[in-house]
Amino acid sequence: MSRPRIVIVGAGFAGYRTAKELSRKARGKADITLLNPTDYFLYLPLLPQVAAGILEPRRVTVSLSDTLPQVRLVLGEADGIDLDARTVHYTDPEGTGGTLGYDRLVLAAGSVNKLLPIPGVAEHAHGFRGLPEALYLRDHVTRQVELAAAADDPETCAARCTFVVVGAGYTGTEVAAQGQLFTDAQVRRHPLRKGMRPRWLLLDIAERVLPELDVHLSRTADRTLRERGVEVRMGTSVKEATPDGVLLTDGEFVATRSLVWCVGVRPDPLAEALGLPMERGRLLVDPNLQVPGRPEVFACGDAAAVPDLENPGQFTPMTAQHAWRQGRTAALNVAASLGAGVRRPYEHRDLGFVVDLGGVKAAANPLGVPLSGLAAGAVTRGYHLAAMPGNRVRVAADWLLDAVLPRQAVQLGLVRSWSVPLDTASPELARVPGRPQARQEADARSGPGAATEQETRPGRKATEPAAPAVGKAEPGVPAVEAAEPGTPAVEQTGEWEPTVVASAGEAVISEAKAREAAEQGSPERRGPALYAPERESLERQVPERHAAELNVPEHPAPEPEAPGRRGPERELPGRRGPAPHAPEQESPERQGPDRKSPEQKSPEPAKNQPGGEPAKRQPGLEPAKSQPTPEPAKNQPDGEPAEGPGPVKRTDADPAEGDS
Repeated sequence: MSRPRIVIVGAGFAGYRTAKELSRKARGKADITLLNPTDYFLYLPLLPQVAAGILEPRRVTVSLSDTLPQVRLVLGEADGIDLDARTVHYTDPEGTGGTLGYDRLVLAAGSVNKLLPIPGVAEHAHGFRGLPEALYLRDHVTRQVELAAAADDPETCAARCTFVVVGAGYTGTEVAAQGQLFTDAQVRRHPLRKGMRPRWLLLDIAERVLPELDVHLSRTADRTLRERGVEVRMGTSVKEATPDGVLLTDGEFVATRSLVWCVGVRPDPLAEALGLPMERGRLLVDPNLQVPGRPEVFACGDAAAVPDLENPGQFTPMTAQHAWRQGRTAALNVAASLGAGVRRPYEHRDLGFVVDLGGVKAAANPLGVPLSGLAAGAVTRGYHLAAMPGNRVRVAADWLLDAVLPRQAVQLGLVRSWSVPLDTASPELARVPGRPQARQEADARSGPGAATEQETRPGRKATEPAAPAVGKAEPGVPAVEAAEPGTPAVEQTGEWEPTVVASAGEAVISEAKAREAAEQGSPERRGPALYAPERESLERQVPERHAAELNVPEHPAPEPEAPGRRGPERELPGRRGPAPHAPEQESPERQGPDRKSPEQKSPEPAKNQPGGEPAKRQPGLEPAKSQPTPEPAKNQPDGEPAEGPGPVKRTDADPAEGDS
C-alpha cells in the first residue's frame, strides 16, 4: 500500500509549523511535500532591523532543507488547485510548470499587500513585506541621505531626507522607529545643510498608534516616537502620491522621494479561485481547520477564516501568533485524518505582545504585565531569540556588534526599484528580467478579500460603490501580533537585451491584443511595458547598434524627463524617461540616408526608407511593396509598449486585517 501524500502550500508561520509537526508525527510513514517560492522561512518581525542595517539579511531566514530534513521541498508558486482531481499546479522559478498530487492538502498561502484607491501610490510607493523590499529600503534610505548631503538646493535636500510611512500598525511603527535611528546615525557622519535633519512622518487614519493593541502599549510607542522627533499624525493619510511628494488628506503637500506603504494585508488570492465559501477573502473552515464538504483539505494562517471559540461569532485575526499555533493544530488534525491520533479544535490564549522601537526601547505586555523602556527591550529581544526556529547565535552576535560598533551605511545595489513593485503577488521574490511569473497582479486586485473604500474611508455611505484594491498580512512573532501578488514578467526577445512588459492587469490585456494581432497577420509586441522607476543611462539599456536597426517614423523623439523626476509609466528598469525601445521615441537621424531594406528588390525606395512614405505600423496592414513576402522586415520593431498601470486609489488599512 502506497504512503499517503500530504502537500503543504506556503512556508510562512502556519505552513512551516505544519510541516515541522507533521514530519515528527509521520516519521517516514507519509510523503510530505512543501511548496514554496523560496527555500527559506522568513522571520518577519525582525525585518525592520534588516532595513535599518542592524541584522544581515540571512539572519532572519531559516533554511527549509536544513530544518525539515524529512520534508520534500518544491520551489514554485501555486497557481491553481483542482479539488476534484486532487492536484496542485505550480510554476517554478524558471517558468516550468508542474503538478503535485495529494491525499491531504494544507493551504497556508498567507497574505499579500493591500492596495487602497489612492492615485499614484502603486507607482510611487514601496511595501515592506519581503526580504527584497527590506534590502531595497536600506539602499534607498542610504542613497537619499547621501544625495541630500551633497545637494546644493535646500529644497532638494529637504525632500530627499524626508521619509513618509503610511500605516501605524506593527510594521509601520517599527519601520519609522528603526529608520529614524538609522538616518540620524548617518547624518552624524555625513552632515546635511545647516539647520537640516532627517524628517520622518508616520501617518494613519486611526485615532492612535497601534490601534489593535492595549492602550498602554500604544501610548508608550507614541511617546517614544515623538521624543525622537518622528512626526506622528493620526487621522491623516495620503490623498495622492506624485514623483515629487505626497498630498495629505489635510491638504498639506509633503515633498519627499520616499513613500513606505505599511497599511495592511489581505489573504492571498489563491483561495478565491477554489469556488468555496469565503469570509472577506479568507477560506472558511471549521474549528478543526477543515474545509466543509472537503474533508481532505485543511487551511490555516492568514488564508483561513478560523472560528474564534473565545469570542463566538468572530474569526481569529490575521496575526503570526495565531498562524504559528494553527500550524500545529493543522498538523495534528491531518495526522488524525490518516488514523494517527485524534482531532482537536483550535483554541488559543493570548500570551501578550511586544513592539521593538529600536535601541533599548520597546513596548511589551507579556502575560498582561505592561512594560516599557529597558525592561521591555530585554523582554522583546529575549522573546525573538526564543521564538526563532534558527540563527539565534548569529542574531545575538549582530545585536552585540551593533551595540559597540557603528553601522555600515553602504549601498549594495542588489535590488532595484522596479524589482520590488508595490502591486506584486510575490513580495518574497524580487522581479528579475527573463523570469516568468506564475500569477498576474490582476489576481490580487479583485475578489472579496480586496480592500474597499467602505472599509477604509470613514463616513462613507453604504450605498456608494466600493473600489477594489489590493493588499498580505505580515506575520508577527508567535507571541506578538503581526500586522506585500504575481509580478509581471520581463520576456526575452531572442536578442541579448530583455523586452520590458507591463505590470498588473495590463499584462493580461496586452497578451490578448497580441493574440488578436497574430490572427490578423501583423507583427505584435512580445510583451507589454513594465513600470520601472530606477534612473540609469539610456545607453546601458539598449546599445546604439541595436537602436540603429529599428524602423523609426519620421518625427523627433520627445525630450527625456529631467534627472531626479519619475517619467511616464513606459520606462525601462533603471530609467525615469521614455522607453528607449519604443519606435516613435527614437530620432530619425539614427537611420542612414543610404540605408535600404536587405530584402528590397527594386531601385525605388522602400516605404520605410527616407525619400518614401513612412511605413504604417498598424495591426493588420500589408507589408511594404518592396518586400517580396508578407513577413515583416527584419528591421521592423516588434510593436509599441503598452501604457503603464493607471493610478490605484487607496487609504489606510483596516486594523482588523492585521499589520506587522
